[in-house]
Amino acid sequence: MDASRSIYDRLLNRISTRSAQVGVIGLGYVGLPLAVAVARAGFSVSGFDIEAHKVESLNNGQSYIEAVTSTA
Repeated sequence: MDASRSIYDRLLNRISTRSAQVGVIGLGYVGLPLAVAVARAGFSVSGFDIEAHKVESLNNGQSYIEAVTSTA
């Protein structure tokens, strides 16, 4: 039980200090706004998607979802 408590405490610390790395799989209508919100909260975020046009658009600073502006 001590090992799992230690992992839990480390996770809580990383969340509270915003040092946790967050991964979002799927950058569609749910994943992209989620990734933006988490990044705005101060976390480092890596997004993953199998659709090359989405990745290319985001790498060029462009959003392909109307609700998520390119300046997000």
